[in-house]
Amino acid sequence: MALLFSRPGRGNRRFGFIISLVALAVLAFSYVASASADTKAATAPITYPIDSHELNERLQECDVIQALGQEKLRSKGGIEGLATSSTTAKIFAVLFPGSPAVNALLATLYISGPPNFLLALCPPNIDPASLSVMVAFAVGGLLGDTLFHLLPEIFVGEDDERADHARLVLVEPNRNLLLGVAIMVGFLTFVAMDKGLRIATGGNGHEHNHGSSGSHSHDSATAVTTSSDVASPGSVKSRGKKGGNKKKDDEKPKTAVAEVNASVKLSGYLNLIADFTHNITDGLAMSASFYASPTIGATTTVAVFFHEIPHEVGDFALLIQSGFSKRAAMGAQFVTALGALLGTVIGILVQEFGGSNATTTADATVAAGLWGTSLTWGDMLLPFTAGTFLYVGTVAVIPELLETSLEGSSKLNELRKTLVQFAAIATGAGIMLYISWQ
Repeated sequence: MALLFSRPGRGNRRFGFIISLVALAVLAFSYVASASADTKAATAPITYPIDSHELNERLQECDVIQALGQEKLRSKGGIEGLATSSTTAKIFAVLFPGSPAVNALLATLYISGPPNFLLALCPPNIDPASLSVMVAFAVGGLLGDTLFHLLPEIFVGEDDERADHARLVLVEPNRNLLLGVAIMVGFLTFVAMDKGLRIATGGNGHEHNHGSSGSHSHDSATAVTTSSDVASPGSVKSRGKKGGNKKKDDEKPKTAVAEVNASVKLSGYLNLIADFTHNITDGLAMSASFYASPTIGATTTVAVFFHEIPHEVGDFALLIQSGFSKRAAMGAQFVTALGALLGTVIGILVQEFGGSNATTTADATVAAGLWGTSLTWGDMLLPFTAGTFLYVGTVAVIPELLETSLEGSSKLNELRKTLVQFAAIATGAGIMLYISWQ
């Protein structure tokens, strides 16, 4: 009996063991299949180069990135902390409420309209040298915008606007090299333009402080006229007999005066051409910065606005010295301001049709950009404008701040003036830093 009952029990145990093995195999197979599906989903085919936006979206599926996003959210005070925005952000939201293209056009109106209307309040005999503090403030704003906003945006990019999303940066060595080339091209473009203007005007470039060059030209004209009016002894003795020669002698100084005045007027017209070209680059900066991010666009607008005030006043003074009436000078400045609008429109067209925001296809691939990188022509506008800003903020303006004249003033007064200029530079740069500080 024991033998008869033992066999069925042993068979049950074997049957149960087999069932257990089958269950384990099914569980293992389902786990492997699930893991394989997750792996395939996580490793969908990606063709290099990939758009940085698409890359960051794919990385958000990683647990580590999600943890970094939550930490970012906590650092901002959680959901409650996001409800309150800074006063600066609220002001910018009112000034720039639309799309990047609309905001760029609005910014162009902001930087072109008020400075030109201020010219109606300027007296015709204004001395641009008296604007040294405003020029120093503009230098701080331009350099602060370039160093604190534009260059970091060009090489690293902006943080993800979503509070719970961390953003990583894809390093492309050749991409960074091309961005550096674009910065140099922008810088050298203004070098070439300034050099060409100096050659055309006989050494006077497109500077913000136009008082010295213009005054020098008029003083030269006066000196020629005064010296020519002094009669020589020979001419007095031969007044009666050589009246014809005396008439010819009188024509010489008039011709010299006319040549000097023509040179000054030519300098004024060439300055208008240079100012128009400069305003085109300002318009390019507006479009490129707003397509990069709203914050970059707003800070660039502020920097260019404070730069345009002394710039427009200086050009206005030069036109007055070149023989323009006040109304004609204001009209000419208004025409050059249209260059900024033209530059903005060109920049918008390049951004919209130049592929700055690369679109991804269904398989998350992106066509190769410039020279095998992820860059497009639209991406080159921002570094180009950064190069022009570096030139304007350093080569074009710093020499004016370095000018030191001790005639009629003591070293102490000059030192006090220098300290005020440095304080203005620090204030302009500090405003740029405050606007974008997180």
